[in-house]
Amino acid sequence: AVTALPAHAAPGAAAAPGLELKDGTLEWGVKAGFRKYVTGPIAHGAIEVADGAEQAPDNGPFTFTDGTGTYDTSTHAVDTTFKGKVRFTGHAGALDLTLADLKVRTEGTSGEITADVTTSGTTSDDVALATLDLSGVTPGTGEGGRMTFADIPAKLTADGAKAFNDMYQEGQELDPATLAVTPGAATSPTPSATPTPTRSPSASPTPTAPTPTRTANGPTKAPATESSGAAPGVVDGNLDWGVKKSFRDYVTGPIAKGKITLTGGAVDHGDGYRFPHGEGAYDAGEGSLDAAFDGAVRFTGHEGALDLKFSDLSIEVEGAKGALVADVSSKDRETGEVTDSEDVKVADLATGSALPEPEDGVITLTDVPAALTADGAKAFGGFYAAGDALDPVTVAVSLDEDADLPGGNTGDTGGGDDTGGTDTGGSTTGGGAVTGGSTTGGTGSLATTGADIPTGALLGGAGAMVVAGTAAVLAAA
Repeated sequence: AVTALPAHAAPGAAAAPGLELKDGTLEWGVKAGFRKYVTGPIAHGAIEVADGAEQAPDNGPFTFTDGTGTYDTSTHAVDTTFKGKVRFTGHAGALDLTLADLKVRTEGTSGEITADVTTSGTTSDDVALATLDLSGVTPGTGEGGRMTFADIPAKLTADGAKAFNDMYQEGQELDPATLAVTPGAATSPTPSATPTPTRSPSASPTPTAPTPTRTANGPTKAPATESSGAAPGVVDGNLDWGVKKSFRDYVTGPIAKGKITLTGGAVDHGDGYRFPHGEGAYDAGEGSLDAAFDGAVRFTGHEGALDLKFSDLSIEVEGAKGALVADVSSKDRETGEVTDSEDVKVADLATGSALPEPEDGVITLTDVPAALTADGAKAFGGFYAAGDALDPVTVAVSLDEDADLPGGNTGDTGGGDDTGGTDTGGSTTGGGAVTGGSTTGGTGSLATTGADIPTGALLGGAGAMVVAGTAAVLAAA
């Protein structure tokens, strides 16, 4: 394991010697799903490496070479710069993203990958793209003292998310990184007249999202009929959920030129969708709630290549855990074949505590964190990974026909068959509601330097790739 940082240096002690590092390599693929998208049938793009970078066969990861830097023996900090750059292009030039001058900095059990990011001709230097977690990494050794830190888990930073125009979310898993360096000559320590304490230990790394423990294609929804007269039934309710904001923004944006259609009573309520007419069962003794809701949401774009629908949504909550289940219809991007799957556990829900007691005949769960399951990831073609954050879920169900739900009872929300709308988002009237028509707005930005990234340039990149296989099951990124 990597050694933790030491305590402050003793007064009057000489600065600890360092080591020069040479012949370094950084193997990192950024994100496998991104590479597949760029070279796939939607973006029709290419990946180019230059200035010393190499790419493995079959659209594999990249290796950045000729790394040089330093190793601080007192803090075990590594600071290494690599040669090479990689450029992603697609969508007839709308996507154009270059990463160059990559650096790896580690200290103790944490670290980061930075790069100069160029998009649409504008370069922002030393953007922190990824955090590294070395807590479970044991360095291997080789000839000449060469050290290899293999498969270091990497996650997207806030600045990295902005570099991708926020189409990825902070904390999303990226490809693991492998760092290899060879120590060179020791640097001479210089006595310090005024002792400078070493930096305090870095904060504990953020744990990776837990692997969903429930089995694939979760249990079917509980029937509305009560199993016992003592367990009250759910007579009405609303489920509020927006699926994933960045996905909504992409679908209605200038690359997918798509639309979002609501049917079966589902309505747009500003920051997501409301699925009404909840029915099901509540067991106070077991602390469980099972409720199914009306309505469906359908995402279409890329002139029909993207077609994904969630319907017959339900929640299953017991104690501090739960699941969001739905019927999923999706189209294979290559064959055009539509697959319909019932009762797919799309998201794990973390209520954080036992179900609240009913108030005035209503049980309310507000902004419950939702994490994508492995089966849910397949609905998105494997582009999103299990554990990725989805929009939070809010549920209000009534156990009494005379109870008032927050925001009013569902009543008749209308909504009929899917009707029209334009391929640019727009809105229609009558029948099913078509939402959208807006993108993420204006330009995205690189927080590190304030350099703007035109929306069109990266909506076809980090955002657009979510449709690389909306229905196809790709290998996990």
